[in-house]
Amino acid sequence: MKTDQRLQADVEQELRWDPSVRSEDIGVSVTGGVVQLDGHVDSYFGRWAAERAAMRVSDAKAVASEITIELPSSAIRTDADIARVAMEHLDWNDLVPGTVQVLVHDGSVTLSGTTEWQFQKEEAARSVRYLTGVRWLSNEIAVTPKASAVDVKGRIETALRRNAEIDAEGITVEAAGGDVTLRGHVRSWAERDEAEYAAWAAPGVSNVDDRILIS
Repeated sequence: MKTDQRLQADVEQELRWDPSVRSEDIGVSVTGGVVQLDGHVDSYFGRWAAERAAMRVSDAKAVASEITIELPSSAIRTDADIARVAMEHLDWNDLVPGTVQVLVHDGSVTLSGTTEWQFQKEEAARSVRYLTGVRWLSNEIAVTPKASAVDVKGRIETALRRNAEIDAEGITVEAAGGDVTLRGHVRSWAERDEAEYAAWAAPGVSNVDDRILIS
């Protein structure tokens, strides 16, 4: 395991490495492997990108973000404008079904409705995450698969073993119908995300409770 000082240096370097992150406006501190980010950015996407960059660093057990969003005057949009543009982006995205809905209040966007697959839910969020004027994004889309959950546990375990980015030996899978729980330990948030993505890819999965720890 890295020392807190080494982890802090690695996170700061990763923030500087990512061209979508304004690292000069973000502070980093680490205590017991938990990374805390503070500072300010000029868009919701900027905050999201900084948080994802920190989570990519190995040995980061958790990321606590207190980054504030300060929109410049040129980026302020009405709720009606944000809602209209968000729906246009969703309508033009062939991966997002027409069952997704948008609600905007004070620049905060809430996505609701249903999708058949988790990747469609994630794609909907990606479509609006970077839009000008967005202060926050809440993805409340429900995944309601049409396919039945058949041998979900076995399919996920096979997928985990097949993925070179995942140490499948450290992960256990529990399944009850379309509900899946992942437990165990992995080396990084990136590996944890890969495991969760593999679980969501199994036909019939409607919920994944990811309890995998970083160690």
